[in-house]
This record gives sequence, structure tokens and C-alpha cells, in this order.
Amino acid sequence: MGGNLATATKTVIPVEPGIVIENATPSYIGLAESGELKRRAEMAREMLADCNVCARYCRVNRLRGEQGACRTGKDALVSSYGPHFGEESPLVGSGGSGTIFFTNCNLKCIFCQNYDISQEGQGKVATPETLVAVMLSLQAQGCHNINFVSPSHQPPAILGALVAAAAKGLRLPLVYNTGGYDSPETLGLLDGVVDIYMPDCKYADDATALRLSGVRDYWQVNRAALREMHRQVGDLKLDGRGIAYRGLLVRHLVLPNDLSGTRQVMEFLASLSADTYVNVMAQYRPCYAAAGVPEINRRITSQEYDRAAQAALAAGLHRLDERYHLF
Repeated sequence: MGGNLATATKTVIPVEPGIVIENATPSYIGLAESGELKRRAEMAREMLADCNVCARYCRVNRLRGEQGACRTGKDALVSSYGPHFGEESPLVGSGGSGTIFFTNCNLKCIFCQNYDISQEGQGKVATPETLVAVMLSLQAQGCHNINFVSPSHQPPAILGALVAAAAKGLRLPLVYNTGGYDSPETLGLLDGVVDIYMPDCKYADDATALRLSGVRDYWQVNRAALREMHRQVGDLKLDGRGIAYRGLLVRHLVLPNDLSGTRQVMEFLASLSADTYVNVMAQYRPCYAAAGVPEINRRITSQEYDRAAQAALAAGLHRLDERYHLF
């Protein structure tokens, strides 16, 4: 892991004169002060003994070193961390999004662009103390949020570290940047903890999800997860600087030959709310094992992307990420 670790004191968010940040206090602060956050962390750790942390329900005992599909024990594995300026603009602002890239993933996407991290296990063990130091370091560097990347198998480690980080002055909103294959049990523990959910909505077809990402019932699990996320945090809210502080931001990667089922995905997202903020992503390229699947062994065309964006508009969605306009 890179970066210089530093312990930060309570950070005051800089605001331009006349700009008001409404409801910007992160949700977890109150839970930490009441002791509820510690209770949630303990409950999450207990889940590791018969692991149902994500929607795979591997039922292994990670506390004893057993590993399921995520190939992770009780401690987090982290590949890297630092201010990230390539995320969606509401997360980046001027200070960047404070990303923590967790190693391994509960999905097995054969086209993953970060396969060295998600599939090949690049990373190091991060103790709770390390995670605390990383979060405080990102805050001290001026990041606008703490962005947990591929966190679906790591909530016990996240919650455990968050208890100490909040006590030491962490005050940034939390972003849960997930592939969208999340269990309702874990999402229940994250209610009132996560400020910004940023899930993928990858497929509208279970057979395609099984073939390309190695998970069953993705469409059913994903829709239930996104409904719960939206119930918890609502539509994406921005402060006077255009920085997100709460809400749902959904990513949808457009695949060749419409294997992502974009029309159905957009209709579902519009059913949550016409104000759902969506990033219709055009950056697919055949990585990892995609070369062995003729249907996805190419980039998408401009016509395919335009049809995907038009499907979002036709469904009634209007908050499309600026990448749509740039494309």
C-alpha cells in the first residue's frame, strides 16, 4: 500500500462564502456516539463465523481462516489507497475521492479491468489499526469522502475500523462502491452508516451474470439490494460545491451486443426514482479472460453506447453523469 499515514484531527470542510452545506454530517457519527456503531461492528464480526456477509452465503468460518469465494479471512486485504480523481464528478470535487481498494471480490467477472486486484489477489493484509490510519490520512489530504472499492466481503473489517476512526476524528462521508451482489443482512447493518451507495447494476439477465460474473440470481439480488440502498439514503444529494454527501449513485457498464440488458436496467432504475443518478459507462474493453468469449471480445461501438444512453432517457431518467455528455 502506498501513501504516508497520518492521524488527523477533526476536519472543517472548507466552504465558499454564502454556500451552505445542508445535512453534511456523516450518518455514522451519531451511531458512534450512541454506541450503536460498536454493536453493529460486533454483529458483523460474528457473521464471519458462518459467513453470510455477501449474497454468496459461503457459510465458511472466516474467523478460523477458512476462505470462501472471496478468498479472504477475518482481516481485510488492501491493494492501494489514495485520492482518486477519476471517479464521478460529485465524488471528486477539488480534493479527490479517498479510495481504498480492497483486494479480491465476491464476483468473478471474466472481463474485469482490475483483475490483478479482484482475481489475482494483489494486496496486503490491513489490520484494523492500518485501516484507521488510512482513513484519517485520506481525510488529512483533503479528500471529500472515504470510498470503499469492492467492499461487499469486507463490512466486518470496515465497521470495526470505523468505530476507532470516528473516535479519532473521522468526519468524511462514506461511499460504498460495490458490484451490487450484496446480502440484505449486511445492508441492514450498514443502514445509517453508509452515506453514499455506489452500486453496479451489471445485468438484467441471470444466465448472463452466471456466465460472465460467476454468480447466481444476480438480477434478483441486485434489484433487492438497490431498493434497500435507495430506501436508506434516497436520491443523490449535492452540496453548494456540487459535492455529493448522501444518496444513491448507480453505475451501468455497457457491454457489447447488449449483454448488459440496458433497457431493462434503466426501467428498473427509473422505478426507484426518476431522479436516480446514473453513470452509463462507455469504457468497456476486453480484459482478463474476455478474449475467450467472442461476444465480448471487442470494445463497444458509438452506436451501442448511444442506444444505451437513449434507453436511460426513454425510461425517464435525467440525471446522467457528465461522461454521457462528453461521449
